[in-house]
Amino acid sequence: MKQILVATDFSPSAANAMEYAMSLAVLLKLEVCAIHAIHPTEGINNSTYNAIFIEDYYRNKREALRDWASVYTVKEEFKNVEVTTLCDVGFLKTVITNYIDNHAVELLTMGITGATGLSGIVGSNASMMVTKVKTPTLIIPLESRFPDVPVITLATDYETKLSPNDVTALNEMIKAFRAKQMQVLYVEENSDAKHIQTGEARLKELIPHTELMFNYLKDSSPFSGIMEFIENNETDILCLVKHHHNIIYRLFNRSTVNQIMNRSVKAILVLHE
Repeated sequence: MKQILVATDFSPSAANAMEYAMSLAVLLKLEVCAIHAIHPTEGINNSTYNAIFIEDYYRNKREALRDWASVYTVKEEFKNVEVTTLCDVGFLKTVITNYIDNHAVELLTMGITGATGLSGIVGSNASMMVTKVKTPTLIIPLESRFPDVPVITLATDYETKLSPNDVTALNEMIKAFRAKQMQVLYVEENSDAKHIQTGEARLKELIPHTELMFNYLKDSSPFSGIMEFIENNETDILCLVKHHHNIIYRLFNRSTVNQIMNRSVKAILVLHE
C-alpha cells in the first residue's frame, strides 16, 4: 500500500508534521511511516555510549521512535491508519532516498519551525531535500494545522509539465478534500494571450475534479508576489513546481527557499516535472 513518509528529529516541528500527515492519511487512505536518521558518528563519542555499546544506543533510538509514533496511533481519529517506523544509520538524505527507492511512497512530509525560523535537523535539511527527492514533498511549518477543507493554490508559469505521478497525487488530494475550487497563480513571464489560453486549457485537462480559479501575478519579484497572494487570500497548501529552467525554480536555491519557509505559515507542496 502507498505511504506517507514522515521525517522526524523528535522536535515539535516534526510532531506537528506527523499530526498533519496522520490527518492526511485518514482522508487519502494511506499508510504512514515515521523515519529517523541516526548520524553516522552519533553515539560513538557520546559520554554515556561508546563504540562497544553502540548497538544499545541504536536499539534505544529505535525504541524511542516507536514510542514517539505511538502517541498518534493510540488516538481514536487515527485508529485505522497503519503506522510503521524506521530508524536507520546514515545521513538524512541517504536514509530517505534509500527508503523511497524501495517503497511505494506517495508523499514525503517534513516539519519546519516556519515563520519563527528554520531549526532542527529536519528543518535545516528541508530545502536540500526538495532539490534531491523527486517524490512530492510537503513542508509543514510549525504554525500550520490540517484544516477541515484545505484550500490549495498552485503557482505556475504554464511552462512546466507535471510528472504523471505528481498529477495523480495532486488529483487524489483534491478528490479526498472534496475541494470545489483550486486557486491557480500564474507567475507572468510570458503575457502572450495564446500562451495563457493554452496553459489554462492544459491545467483544466490535467486537473478535472475541481473548478480552477485563475489569478495573474505581475509583480517584478515572483517571491514577493507569491507571498503577497497567499497572505491576502485563503490558502492552506501552496504548490510549487520544481523545474530547472522556469521562473519558479529560482525559488529553490538555498537562500530563497529559506526565505519563503521563514515567512510562510502555510504548508508548501513541492511537485516535480
